[in-house]
Amino acid sequence: MQNKLLLIILDGVPLNNWPLFGNLEGWVDSGEARKWTMRSVLPSTSASCYASIHTGVAPAIHGVTGNDNVFRVDMPDVFSEVRKAGRTTGAVTHSFWSEFFNRSPFDPVRDLEYDEAESATINHGRFHTMTGYNLINQTTPSDADLFATLTMLTERYGIDYGILHTCTLDSMGHRFRHDCQEMDQAIFHMDEKLAPYISRWRKAGYEVIVTADHGQNERGHHGGRGSSQQDFAIYYFGEANGAPTDTLLDQRQLAPTILQRLGAQVPETMRAQSFLSAD
Repeated sequence: MQNKLLLIILDGVPLNNWPLFGNLEGWVDSGEARKWTMRSVLPSTSASCYASIHTGVAPAIHGVTGNDNVFRVDMPDVFSEVRKAGRTTGAVTHSFWSEFFNRSPFDPVRDLEYDEAESATINHGRFHTMTGYNLINQTTPSDADLFATLTMLTERYGIDYGILHTCTLDSMGHRFRHDCQEMDQAIFHMDEKLAPYISRWRKAGYEVIVTADHGQNERGHHGGRGSSQQDFAIYYFGEANGAPTDTLLDQRQLAPTILQRLGAQVPETMRAQSFLSAD
């Protein structure tokens, strides 16, 4: 199997806000995409969820208990298993992903951008740190630039698996909450900027998954239990058959699903079942 796949993580978008993504919803209506609800691990904290997305295990196992506990995770992950299959990886993400799955601590001079053909995990990385983040200054990159950067990696280096992660909407939620004009407009623009790239990636032969890492409650908080903090949508663009769309998916299913679609070995540590079928 020589499928290629891109995973797009829009940080901190609760389930109730996904219908605002008109292009994504339109593709569901047309049959180009399928949509499920997915539930995050606990704690539903960003760093903990990032580590679980790629290892397929709970924070109680991988040990990343929050955003202040960031280290090189010593477990099989999506990058490592894709590389073992002889395929090429790329990442356009927050720097935590590089720390978890390549090397830690993160050195901005060394690690903001690298191309390492022999890496056992991330071959082509483009990262941002959000240093100085606060409620007034989000310090988030332009999402249009991030989408273009991932596309550059696909077209310049022919990556087989790539992940893009943006914190814009999570930061907007912490600042403005979710039932407000500011959030409506932020999602509208995210959807508008993302849509042409989904079409471009699909034409280039990539399967695409668009999802979040966690939700947020009415106070703009996440970390604990509850549907507003844990539940979000997941959209799949591709040819595989999937679980019934009314199935509540577990975030730990994402890693083995990606590996299966890429024809890579699923390690024994990833015990959740893929929600997509093999070809």
